[in-house]
Amino acid sequence: MKAPWNFQRYLTLAQRFLAGGRLPALLLAVSRKRASQGGRLGAVKDDLGMLLTLANAWLRGEYRRINPKAFLAVVGALIYFVTPLDALPDWLLGLGFVDDLAVLAWVLKTWSDELDAFRAWRSAQAPERRMALERLPAPDTRQP
Repeated sequence: MKAPWNFQRYLTLAQRFLAGGRLPALLLAVSRKRASQGGRLGAVKDDLGMLLTLANAWLRGEYRRINPKAFLAVVGALIYFVTPLDALPDWLLGLGFVDDLAVLAWVLKTWSDELDAFRAWRSAQAPERRMALERLPAPDTRQP
């Protein structure tokens, strides 16, 4: 399946985010936007939560058994989700999230085996550990 239009740009951004240590800030931004959209995300809300948990587990070093290209696609999709001016700007009522949902669906389908392996790993964790994986890192409050 072909990648969504212009997604390569977001893969490049994902590499920069990871290299620059900006993944925690991205996870917080995705979490805030996910919470603010409520029911508008429909069934994708749970999948988005799983991608957040995966990225958080990777960040903590607890889950690294994912293909690096798959993880880059996950981070790229999360960046796409929080970017307000993408293929269809988020402020377009009724249409703004169509492209975001399409990108998320593409990542979920393309990397389904990798994501299923993560889901199985997460399900095998003790309930306390699963809850800890869902707690996002605190924002970096250090002054530059």
